[in-house]
Amino acid sequence: MPPVDAESPFAVFGLPGRPGTDAFWAAARTPASVPSGDGWRTLFLWRGSQAVLDEAVLDFESWSPPVPLRRWEDTDCWYAEVSMPARLRVTYRVLVAGEAHADPFNPVGAGADRSVAATPDAPSQPHWPALGPDDVPPLPRTRIRWNSERLGGRRTVRVHPVGGGGPVVLLLDGDDWLYLHPAATAFDAAFAAGDLPPVTLVFLPAKDREAELLCRPELWEAVRDELLPLVGDCGVPAELDRLVVAGQSLGGLSALYAALEFPELVSRVACQSGSFWWAPGAGDLPDPLGGAVGGAVAERLRRGADLSRLRCAFDVGEHETRMLPHCELTESLTERAGATVRVSRSASDHDRAGWRHALLRDVAWALG
Repeated sequence: MPPVDAESPFAVFGLPGRPGTDAFWAAARTPASVPSGDGWRTLFLWRGSQAVLDEAVLDFESWSPPVPLRRWEDTDCWYAEVSMPARLRVTYRVLVAGEAHADPFNPVGAGADRSVAATPDAPSQPHWPALGPDDVPPLPRTRIRWNSERLGGRRTVRVHPVGGGGPVVLLLDGDDWLYLHPAATAFDAAFAAGDLPPVTLVFLPAKDREAELLCRPELWEAVRDELLPLVGDCGVPAELDRLVVAGQSLGGLSALYAALEFPELVSRVACQSGSFWWAPGAGDLPDPLGGAVGGAVAERLRRGADLSRLRCAFDVGEHETRMLPHCELTESLTERAGATVRVSRSASDHDRAGWRHALLRDVAWALG
């Protein structure tokens, strides 16, 4: 996109004035998008000196390779104009000399060193607060120190009653939903708006994601025999016989595996972008997603399963083109096995920022 004029090169993005001046920086708010073809052209800014910015890049969570920042003339203004497709929400950070930073001109953060960008046509995500990089999300007061014999090691599990507490919602990769995206606050807001019944959130962190979240029984034996009794004893109201498992990526794979192999434990699942490409050894291949469609879970479903008690909500990012065949086959086979299935697509790639609305909506649906 050519500059409008020498004094106001970013006026088309709503930023008047010469870059680098105090007035310019006082007005700077980005990312800022303008229509471009079928999508958007989006401006990102950074303020800094030449010495530390020679190798500065925008680093996106999953959607795009890193994008270098360029300097505007001899000023302290660095910028990138990025072509983005329609309907996209994406997490990103600014890497400067190898150090990660949130975007100081973007009020929507994801933890201390990441930000969230959304194209103007991306659907809203009600109930999620806009926390900046300096904001500290409130943490649930109830903590369980879980020293697991089956999994090994000690971990801290947080428990939060929403609306006084109710069915247990087990959030896999729980630390992400505590520190990057404040799920407790969002679930409270959804309940207050009448979009969610009372639930009890259990934030389960992973010490070793690949060891714990692949298709292995140890995690679910430990949840059944060790963790849920601790939740029952922690003093927070919780209906242990009504369990929703919510997982993303490998967590989504693990959640559906649990419904297949532990149906007496897991009969409600909210799965976002499940890693259904996975099969033993697939992770060691040059192209892990290039193997058999649906991976190990599809093979297990073809052998026969009675999922008539299962309510399973599937969601995947509409920009995850290589994931879609794996997810579509798994969705179809799950429904064929008797499950009540809901299928949706989010305006994202493989990115937790795009899964946030689906998490709230699909947990509510899974509870019926």
